[in-house]
Amino acid sequence: MRIAVVGAGPGGLYLAALCKQLDPTHEITVWERNAPDDTFGFGVVFSDETLGGIEHADPAVFAAMQQCVARWDDIDVHFGGTVTTSGGHGFSAMGRKELLGILQRRCAEVGVTVHYRTEAPDVATLRRQADLVIAADGANSRVRQAGDFGGQVETGRSRYMWLGTDRVFEAFTFDVRETQHGVMQLHGYPYSAGASTVIIEMHDDVWQRAFAPIAELDLAPGENDVKSIAAVKDLFADLLGEHALVGNNSKWLAFPTVTTRTWRDGNVVLLGDAAHTAHFSIGSGTKLAMEDALALAACLHEEPDLDRALDAYEQERRPVVASTQRAAKASREWFEEIGHYTHQDPAQFAFNIVTRSRRVTHDNLRVRDPEFVAATERWFTGGAECPPMFQPYRLGELELRNRVIVSPMDMYVAKDGLPGDFHLVHLGSKALGGAGLVMTEMVCVSPEGRITPGCAGIYTPEQEAAWKRVADFVHEHSDAKVGMQIGHSGRKGSTKLMWEGIDEPLPAGGWDVVGPSPLPYSPDNAVPRQLTRSDLLAIREQFIEATRAAARAGFDALELHCAHGYLLSSFLSPLSNQRTDGYGGSLERRLRFPLEVFDAVRAAWPAERPVTVRISATDWHEGGNDVEEAVAIARAFAEHGAAGIDVSTGQVTAAEQPAFGRSYQTPYADRIRNDVGRSHGVAVIAVGAISSWDDVNSILLAGRADLCALGRPHLYDPHWTLHAAAEQGFRGAAAEWPKPFAAGSRRPQTGRLEGPRPRLDLVRRGEQRTRHARWSAGQA
Repeated sequence: MRIAVVGAGPGGLYLAALCKQLDPTHEITVWERNAPDDTFGFGVVFSDETLGGIEHADPAVFAAMQQCVARWDDIDVHFGGTVTTSGGHGFSAMGRKELLGILQRRCAEVGVTVHYRTEAPDVATLRRQADLVIAADGANSRVRQAGDFGGQVETGRSRYMWLGTDRVFEAFTFDVRETQHGVMQLHGYPYSAGASTVIIEMHDDVWQRAFAPIAELDLAPGENDVKSIAAVKDLFADLLGEHALVGNNSKWLAFPTVTTRTWRDGNVVLLGDAAHTAHFSIGSGTKLAMEDALALAACLHEEPDLDRALDAYEQERRPVVASTQRAAKASREWFEEIGHYTHQDPAQFAFNIVTRSRRVTHDNLRVRDPEFVAATERWFTGGAECPPMFQPYRLGELELRNRVIVSPMDMYVAKDGLPGDFHLVHLGSKALGGAGLVMTEMVCVSPEGRITPGCAGIYTPEQEAAWKRVADFVHEHSDAKVGMQIGHSGRKGSTKLMWEGIDEPLPAGGWDVVGPSPLPYSPDNAVPRQLTRSDLLAIREQFIEATRAAARAGFDALELHCAHGYLLSSFLSPLSNQRTDGYGGSLERRLRFPLEVFDAVRAAWPAERPVTVRISATDWHEGGNDVEEAVAIARAFAEHGAAGIDVSTGQVTAAEQPAFGRSYQTPYADRIRNDVGRSHGVAVIAVGAISSWDDVNSILLAGRADLCALGRPHLYDPHWTLHAAAEQGFRGAAAEWPKPFAAGSRRPQTGRLEGPRPRLDLVRRGEQRTRHARWSAGQA
């Protein structure tokens, strides 16, 4: 096979060397516009997994790399005048120049032809001349731009610069500091016995104040912004001391996140940064490129033809890359918003920065460095030995025994709005299962306010009595508190039961729907009648009556549903509210009716019981609300007396494009907590794909939310909270088993127990301790 590789970076060279070894008959030519010694950059970082793959694929390359690799375990976080260390992480790095030298020599040994200082022929020519064209020409890939790959580039909101220093850091170093211009951070790590990589980064607003007046922006390739480098040296003089700070094609950049619809176009395939980029704060583009190369070489060797090989390559690597890019996006955005966290105690800040990508979690850290986690937990709990999720919390005046909430979940089994035995068993079992607060589904304030014919209401005396039965059971048989969520479906009403067709209109027997504007939820849904002022007054009165009924029924908390495109939510979003009167237009006016309802509900609800509000923090659609509007909405409800903001997202328009993933809504709760909740004394509740107690502990300990609401995990396991306590070895009032269930408070034995390690093994090896290996100039 004739293979043309465009780009002689690590990914392109490694791919060429592997393919030639697997099949010496391949004719492989690599085209590189730069000279072989034109090495831009400093050190590159590898995971143990990547190094293991290299070892098995090409032992000679691995052996050569081992002679250059720096290894260490620790992360040092410099913040607030302290240094907090977390160990057990296992890092490896080496100089990019040394890596390229190893790969260049390997290509020469196996017979790969490499043309340096030579532009590759145009893509059309390469397609004709080669059986396979591999684009390994970086994030600004000209090959990608010339093909049909559906490439997109999203530019970050921070500026950064790559630098080097002869100060040899002993650990991965984060130095975060407040300056007169704003918050700046330095990322540093060693890559040899004599040098370290340094990255200086800050939000664009900070950069504008600090560096825009002096930055040299029109630099030729290879030139350095010497004025900015000198200013960075002065800003971090206490960390760098007398050590040099040097450039290598060093200039201010904004990180480009590259994504593509496909990685192949005919016989052209993308590799590494040409196909995808991931922010440097979670690892190395070199790492991903070399992993791509290994997978592509293997697929080309294993599959019977080129089409199958390229398909297999993309199927193997795309999910891995997508996961990495999600983590990288979370990490990048965390650093972009770092100014929101500088109020945190150094212990919490260190935990927050280490877990920022959501790949490293509380439990994962507890394995790597139990002492670090224990110290952070003691700070969080005030000294108690207690997982964060089992720390009590006060929601307004309501005392919750732990931080777990059973999220509102529609059940669709009510008869004419009347809850029955199903609701008693459903909510009662969750209360017995250990959660601190159990929330009902959205309980509708009127028959026409229902979503479906199966939705529960609280607009008749019989419904109130049925709900009182539920509240009484919870109070009599558990220590949980019980809350009711009330709402009105608005333009999303008169639809089928979820399992019959979610959001699909009823074919018969439906009712008229209403909304702020005559705009349907989707082309298939009914056009709502635009509400008049008298309609709004009548609906507000329905909310008041529902509130009074919930109070009489004995509920401990009330939540006003202003999310998911239902009536109050539809007033908040410009996608569904296009009124021209005092209830539409600006966000302040779109807030008017939801705030009028909230004020009326708050006045009708007992003063000592809390009222929370659920909002959609983003509409996931261009032109809709996003995080800035969410912060303003949350602030408005907080100023009107909300005790908590329950932060969900989306479901405002059927055309939404959500970015699903583990805990994908938590960043919105994080922003609201640190911008609004903390300053206003309002609880912020995280919800959405929080599936494990590890996630809950991570979110709470990092300060991203005060409480966590989980829905589906409680459907899977009604005793989810108690089981979480058992799995963590926690016993206490925050997770008290009901007396009739106490015999089941330990996990049943399922097989032979692994006993303690043999005494002599303990003597010889000792107890396992956290690895705190550090790198120094004396190691090589």
